[in-house]
Amino acid sequence: MANRPLNMQKIRQILLFLERGFSQRSIERETGINRRTIASYLQRFADSGFSIAELLLFSDAELEAYLNAGKAEQIEKDPRRIHLESQFSYLFSELRRVGVTRQLLWQEYINEYPNGFGYSRFCELLQEHIRKQGATMRFEHEPGRLLQVDFAGDMLHYVDTDSGELIACPVLVAVLPFSGYSYVEALINASLPQVLRALNNALGYFGGVPLSVKSDNMKQWVVRSNRYEPKFADMLEQWANHNNIALLATRPAKPRDKASVEGAVKITYQRIYAPLRNETFKSIIELNLAIGLQLKEHHQKNFQRKTFSRTELFESSEKPILNPLPESSFIMKHYTRAKVQRDYHVVLGEDWHFYSVPSKHIGSTVNIIYCTDTVEIYIGSTRVALHRRSYKKHGYTTDRNHEPSHHRHLRERLAWNPDDYLSRAEKYGVATREYFQKVMDSKLIIDQSYQACQGLLRLASLYPDRIEAACQRGLKGHRFNYMAIKNILDNKMDMLEKEDRPTVGYSIPLHRNIRGADEYK
Repeated sequence: MANRPLNMQKIRQILLFLERGFSQRSIERETGINRRTIASYLQRFADSGFSIAELLLFSDAELEAYLNAGKAEQIEKDPRRIHLESQFSYLFSELRRVGVTRQLLWQEYINEYPNGFGYSRFCELLQEHIRKQGATMRFEHEPGRLLQVDFAGDMLHYVDTDSGELIACPVLVAVLPFSGYSYVEALINASLPQVLRALNNALGYFGGVPLSVKSDNMKQWVVRSNRYEPKFADMLEQWANHNNIALLATRPAKPRDKASVEGAVKITYQRIYAPLRNETFKSIIELNLAIGLQLKEHHQKNFQRKTFSRTELFESSEKPILNPLPESSFIMKHYTRAKVQRDYHVVLGEDWHFYSVPSKHIGSTVNIIYCTDTVEIYIGSTRVALHRRSYKKHGYTTDRNHEPSHHRHLRERLAWNPDDYLSRAEKYGVATREYFQKVMDSKLIIDQSYQACQGLLRLASLYPDRIEAACQRGLKGHRFNYMAIKNILDNKMDMLEKEDRPTVGYSIPLHRNIRGADEYK
């Protein structure tokens, strides 16, 4: 090749022969290097400013730097290249626009800069810049860490036997990047429920669960795209929580973020689509059975230039690391929203049944996720209530722990029976218990007395040292109710009850003004 530089070994041979006094013709005869090339290197040696002996003492890197210094300086000083490099970002962005070609860009460039490069050199330098900008990064994947998911661009088909219609089926591809072990399934449609069913099948096919799963920003996966915090579909997050797997999304318009599944899609075309291209299937089940056979055959083939297959690598190094599958597969759940009413309940409109949430969330808007058996209520990502689903219309399902403290206390009191009231009254004394019993006996229906008993218990809590004496005085009357004891306590008549009690050992003192019994005979 013209102007191809010599390797360092040849250059050192020239230097040795020159040091020994050989002529250029002799060096050409001994080394096979063209005499013109030898002459050009002689000029470089002279331009370096060092003698032959000094050049031989340099290392290869130093020698190359001295010999190419002038050439590098010449390249850096080329004003045409400096000008073109300043235009690269603009040219690269323009190439992305519809209808813009390199021929058009070069014509605009040469009109603006008539002394610029010709078309071939222009394209060469532009392509060199694009190639440098398109550098790819190699990742080392860890076993059991990631599952990548994507749809194949082309669909597979089966024939509807009833109508004869050719039904197109989107194809989902999932791959474990470490081993290249993949799962492929044709779906009825590309809706999220179908995607989740296929993901369940994929995890069952692998026999375990990886730590995370990644897809692009397809609408089934991501509700709102964001490079840093994408918003995933609610049903997808339920599936991830059930399987204890993290959800990931690629950056928007960055397919290289999931290069493994992009490669798996290409292999799917070659090893599944191509062998089945002339086959006719009468149902999606038959189609997926054929896909499974081709997939198994693909996994059993050795990697190119390797002595083991994807199946061997998966079974030996990746499958043992996968997390265990959940006890049951993910059950499809439904999603709705509701506002917590003042009675701290939300309504599930499908059954028109009411379910409780903690009373502190009154007025909040909650997410309700329900299936055939359970109803889960969330605020954000936090579950605040879990109920068994009830199909009773206009019924209420209430968790007592969701009630305010005063509601729980009231409910407990409403559940009291006569023994509960009497046992609490007995703590203050015998007379208090007896008075409670009189109050209960005074009513035709005992439930009518409970409210009065609650009032008496409140008085007892306010006057614990006086309630017993007040009940003793109240027992002397003929009406037994709450107001009687309240009037006794308000007027401090229970104090008089204490003063009327006889004092033990008391006798009238002797005095000369007091006459005895003899004075009245």
